[in-house]
Amino acid sequence: MSKTASFILGSIFGAAAGVVAGMMLAPRPGAESRAMAADAMNDAWDSAVDTYERGARSVSDRLGDVRPGVDAKTDELRAKVDLARERMDQLRDSLSEAVSSTSAQVSDAVNTVTDRVSSMAGDAAAANESAAQSVHVEVVDNAEKPAE
Repeated sequence: MSKTASFILGSIFGAAAGVVAGMMLAPRPGAESRAMAADAMNDAWDSAVDTYERGARSVSDRLGDVRPGVDAKTDELRAKVDLARERMDQLRDSLSEAVSSTSAQVSDAVNTVTDRVSSMAGDAAAANESAAQSVHVEVVDNAEKPAE
């Protein structure tokens, strides 16, 4: 058993022994002693109830004093969270618009480059074809020459 439990148990037994000894050695008769003890217990009980009610009232008053401040801070924090959510929505929309715009610009640039490359390839093919047509090759057969 721990020292604290031993102390509490000893205190209870000591108090009980003191009550029994007090009643045995009391100068008053038993009925009068019991009445005095009952009055003392009632007074102690009433005092405890009064102390509890004062403490409860004090805590309630202090909570009543603190509650408006807590409510105000809570409302302030809620407003800040709502504002942050709105700002995040705005940023998300702005980012989405920027991505869409950039995507369209990239797509237009790719189409422009593709058209230019196709045009240049077509021009190069046409130039090669016209160059091939402008060259005239004549084949001379040496076998038809008369022998000398």
